[in-house]
Parts: sequence; C-alpha cells; structure tokens
Amino acid sequence: MFWKFDLNNTSHIDQLLDREGVTLRELMEEEDVLQECKAQNRKLLLFLSKDHCMQELVTLITEEPPADLEEKTRFKFPNIACELLTSDVALINDKLGGDESLLEKLYHFLEQEPPLNPLLASFFSKTIGNLIARKTDQVISFLRKKHNFISLVLNHIDASAMMDLLLRLISCVEPALLRMEVLNWLNEERLIQRLTELMHTGRDEERQSNASQTLCDIIRLSRDQANQLSEVTEPDPLLTVLESQENVSELLKNMFEGERTEASVVNGTQVLLTLLESRRSGLEGLMDLYSQGFERSYTVNSSILRAIEPHLKDFQQLLLNPPTRSAILTTVGVLEQPLGSARLHVARLVASLLQTCDLSICQEICRLNTMDLLLDLFFKYTWNNFLHLQVELCVASILNHSAHSDHQNPGLQNHEERPLFQHCRLVQRILDAWEENDKIQAEGGRRRGNMGHLTRIANTVVQNLEKGSVITEIIITCISTEETNRRNTVDLVSTHNLHSSSEDDDMESPFPNDLSIQQAFSDYQIQQMTANFVDQFGFNDEEFSEHDENINAAFDRIAEINFNIDANAAAFEACCKERIQQFDDCEEEEDIWDEKEINYATQIKSRSRYNPGWTASFSETEVSSSSAWGGSPQQEGEGPQDTNWASFTEFQPFSR
Repeated sequence: MFWKFDLNNTSHIDQLLDREGVTLRELMEEEDVLQECKAQNRKLLLFLSKDHCMQELVTLITEEPPADLEEKTRFKFPNIACELLTSDVALINDKLGGDESLLEKLYHFLEQEPPLNPLLASFFSKTIGNLIARKTDQVISFLRKKHNFISLVLNHIDASAMMDLLLRLISCVEPALLRMEVLNWLNEERLIQRLTELMHTGRDEERQSNASQTLCDIIRLSRDQANQLSEVTEPDPLLTVLESQENVSELLKNMFEGERTEASVVNGTQVLLTLLESRRSGLEGLMDLYSQGFERSYTVNSSILRAIEPHLKDFQQLLLNPPTRSAILTTVGVLEQPLGSARLHVARLVASLLQTCDLSICQEICRLNTMDLLLDLFFKYTWNNFLHLQVELCVASILNHSAHSDHQNPGLQNHEERPLFQHCRLVQRILDAWEENDKIQAEGGRRRGNMGHLTRIANTVVQNLEKGSVITEIIITCISTEETNRRNTVDLVSTHNLHSSSEDDDMESPFPNDLSIQQAFSDYQIQQMTANFVDQFGFNDEEFSEHDENINAAFDRIAEINFNIDANAAAFEACCKERIQQFDDCEEEEDIWDEKEINYATQIKSRSRYNPGWTASFSETEVSSSSAWGGSPQQEGEGPQDTNWASFTEFQPFSR
C-alpha cells in the first residue's frame, strides 16, 4: 500500500545542511552526496559554492594528503572533491571558472617539481579540462596570460594526465574561430617543435613515449576535425608543422643521433606511421586498407616522404643491427635473439611506405634490398605473426602496384616486381618453405607458425597472375612450370598467361619455337586444376574431405584458365586446331515439347563451368589419329565394336 511509504522524506544531506556548523568533510562522508549534487539539490549546491568550500575542494585535488593516513582512505576525499568539481553543474562551473583566485590555486599545481603524483595529476587535468569545455573564454584567457604554461605542462609530460590536458586544449574548444585562435597560440608557443625535441635518444623513455603519443593524437585529431569542420578554410597550423619536411627531418635526426635505443626508434616510428596514415573520416576508414584487399593507395604529403627517404638507409641498418636484447623464453623454446619492437616497427614503416606508391621511395627500398632482409626475417622468426602480417602487406603492395600502375607509373614494375621475384626469389622461397614444413609434419612435428601468412602470400601471387599483370612474364622467366609441379604438387604458373618472348633483352623466351609451344599445349592439357587451391595449398584433399566430394575437382577451374601466348599466337592456334577436333553447337533452338526419337548421337552442351564453346558428341564418329586424348582409331575387323560406350579401363588416374 502506498500509504505505508513516506515519499516526502527529507534526505539525510538536507538534514545535515539544516544543522549549524556542518562541515564539508561531514557532507563528503555521505554516500549520496554526488547523486544529490548532480540532481541539483539547491541547498547542497549553495553550500558547496561558498568560498571556503570551493577553496577546500581545490586544495584537496592539488595537495598531497597526509602520509600517515591509511592508504585505502588517503585519496578518498580528493577523489570525491574532483567528482564534485566536475559534476557539470552550472553553479559550480561558474564559481570555479569566474574566480581567478581559484584558478591561480589550480595553476599552482603545475609549478611543483616533477614528478607529480599521478593520481592528483589526473584530478587536476580532469578539472581543468572540464573548465576548458564549459568556461572556455575565461579559462583560455587565463592560461594565455601565463607565459610559462606550455613549458610547465611539458615539464610534467611524464605524467599521462598532462598529455590529456594538451589534447583537451586542441579538441574541446568551441566555436571554430576560437579553436583556431587556440591553435595559433599553441603554434606560437612552438608546441610541436618542443614535443619533437622530447623524442631525442637521450631523453627519459616515459617522456619519449608520452610525447610520441601526444603527437600521434594531435595528427589524428587535427585531420578528423579538418574533415568535419568544412567551413574553416584556414589550415590547421599544428598539422602544417607536423607534416613539414623540416619537422619530420628533425624527428628523424633525434631518433638516430647518438646511441640508437629501442625506445627512441619505436616512439619516433609511431609518429611517422601516423603521418603516413590515410586521411579518413570516422572509425570505419581505419579498416579500409584490409577490407579492400590491400589495393587502395592514398595520397601522403610529399614533404613527409622526402624527409624519410634519406633515412631509409638508417632503418635498413636497424634491420641488420638492431638494439641488443636479451634472450627470452617463449612457448616454443628459448629465443636467443628476439626480433624486437624496433625491427617490427621498421617492417611496419616499410609496409606503409610501399602503400603510398611513391616511385622514388620504392626505388630506394629496392636499391637497399630491404625486401630481401624482411623475407629473411619472415622465414627466420616463424612464430612472430606480427612480423608475418607486415611482410605480407609489403608483398601485396608490390604485386598490386603492377595491376594499378601499368599506365600511371610504369617504372614501378621494373623497380619492384623484378627484384622481388628474381633477387629475393619469392616463389622459390615459398616452395622451399612448404617442402620443409611438409617434412617436419611428416616426421611428427608441428606446423610452422608462418604457414598461414605464407599461403596468403602465395594466393596473392596467383591472383595477380590471373589479372594478367606484368609479373606473369617475370615469374615465368624465373621458374619453369615443370619445376613448380614437381616441387609443390600445385601448378602455380601453367594455368595463367604464357609469354613466348620478352621485350626485355635480358629475358629469354621459355617458348622459342613451335615445338616448345606444342609442349606447352600438352602441359596445358594434362595440368592439374583444383577449385580449392587457395584453401588447400600444399595439402592433399584426402586429409580434409571425403573422396566422393573431389570427383570433379580436377575440372572445376577449366573456365577460369587464361591461356594466352602473345608473340606466337598464330602458331599456337594452329597447334590447337591440329590437336582438337572442333564441334559446333546446334544453332537452331529445338522445341523441348516435340516428340522425337531418342538419339544418343545428339550433341550435348558442356556444363556451365566448362568452356561454353566446347561440346561433346557420343555419335559414331571416326576419331582422328591426332585426337587430343592421344588414342588411336579402332581398325575394322579387330573384334566386336561398341562405339557408343566409353571404356573406362583406358583412362589414366589423375595424379596430384
């Protein structure tokens, strides 16, 4: 029954406030003080906004509590004080933002010697950040009068709360015109240059890390806001400095000057990777690179690339001589020389640079033979999937350049694909690794950890062959079809374009005469074609599926064959006419409802997955001695003939 409950009960907070001499600490002891504050309890808000209460609240979040207090209660009141000051109540915001003595008390927290108490630093940052968003004009005006504000914040950059404070200054100021004023002020204070200086190898690692993260966040925030605030035509001054060749060069100088530490390399490379990121709007743009099959290239400010290019040799040296690391124990044993974060970040940088499709950068990477080193690491560290992904991205970028840059940047093919297949021996390495893995598994060992990424790389090679790109010619020159079939039991080349000659004087034609063409056609006829090459590369069908499911597997990809000979097309066509007897489909469409005598000589159209221009006939037709199946016609008088039935004993089993 409702009358059993007193719905008009006065809260305990109100009862305390009605009592004379109540203190702030007594109110803060109440569990519902924050709830009552956010619920706009008028009595409570009037009490909290008194001068002595506001002074005490600010003192709690800026001064160390007594050390003799019990640890679990030592920061209880500072935490509650911070929540009250940032409860987003207009009366408290007005009081705190409009009283300069309170702002001075807050600002005094920055004037302490480092290191700051990280918990108090977070309370301070949260309070100032709330004022920046709610009382923007007053707080920005106050901070701009403090000429050492940026210096003090950077002096305490080892506390992550100071990083958050800088980001609030950049992202939480509205309207757009006022935000641009703040950005210009920060630029005049040389914020970006000062953060870049903190990336020097001699700096504290914690400062380097936070400075790096701050720069990365500024880049992303500035780009996102530039996309969202289309009405602002003036460029972001901080982003302009960040993308300038001068600043990027200074960053690289700080990374490699003096002793090269892993921290400086990793933190500096993270900034470079962020600068090379796609200009995207929203989180969905982050996954575009992977969802579109590594085929999307994007425009990067050329000044960034020009600053990086002279230092590619320094990154190359890091791959050869990384910072020393001690041996580590892993789940697969002791790793005497770990890959390390430095070399992993170099691999990430190379992958990002290749995705820009910049000709000069790609030529320098090829000249330094960087891809060969990355492939060495790929096969050496067989259990580091982070590295495997980056190498896969590199290979995919190089291969896809040929498909998308044939007309735009024809030089890319000569400077990327040829070294990848000729000098780096990509295909041969894939085959060797697969054979070695098969031996290990046959002896009872476990499958290597890089085989999944190796399969994806092999698939990328095949997919680019199917597109008819220039790398087809290169691969055919590097390896023979027979060697591929013998070593890996999967035809990697013969189902695709076969070029009889090359415009390059250094390349010899694999099919120099008609006899070679006939041999190529024979190989073309008897080659193995499997529908699930992508999924079962290097494995036998019987290991994963029932035998009956693979009866037609050998024919499933006939329709996908792209057999093309450029220079000797006429000779190849003549060979085809000699080897195969053509049959024409019935041109007149028959009425399926007409009654007719069943005739086994009727030509039957091939299944849709075969070449639609080919037909089979079961009529008593004399078979030419040059039949594509290699059989000879049966002579008269050699015994009983049953020409309407096939003799299955004559068929040879398909071998894998």
